[in-house]
Amino acid sequence: MPAPQLAPASRYVVSPLVDLSDKAERERLSPSALRAFFNILDAWGVRDVDGMALLGGSSHGAYYGLKKNPFKVLEQDRLHRVSLLIGIFKALNILYDRPLADAWVSRPNANRIFGGASPLDYMLRGGLPAMQTVRRLLDARRGQ
Repeated sequence: MPAPQLAPASRYVVSPLVDLSDKAERERLSPSALRAFFNILDAWGVRDVDGMALLGGSSHGAYYGLKKNPFKVLEQDRLHRVSLLIGIFKALNILYDRPLADAWVSRPNANRIFGGASPLDYMLRGGLPAMQTVRRLLDARRGQ
């Protein structure tokens, strides 16, 4: 009996997971994550009070401190939240042209996930799990 054939070798290499519990990794990623976060909020027209909520709750002073000086080290949870928002932003810009991609999060949405509310309202009410759901929805729409 012939030996079973193995699947052909792939050139795809799995990227190693980033350990967000490692302070050195958070120090490396935080400045660019914060710049991206504030640029995304600006593109989407998100109010500062909603930006604070998307970060997981923040005082006005701490939030504006991050906005003024984006070189602070973020906690693991906040980096995770920013990562989800970057993924949502990227997916929207792949799926739609720039004006619609930027408006999508604020527009009422008939998808049963959102129940007629905007994806932004859904994420503000649902926190991290809702952000993950929006990210998965958009990744599925773009075939990822």
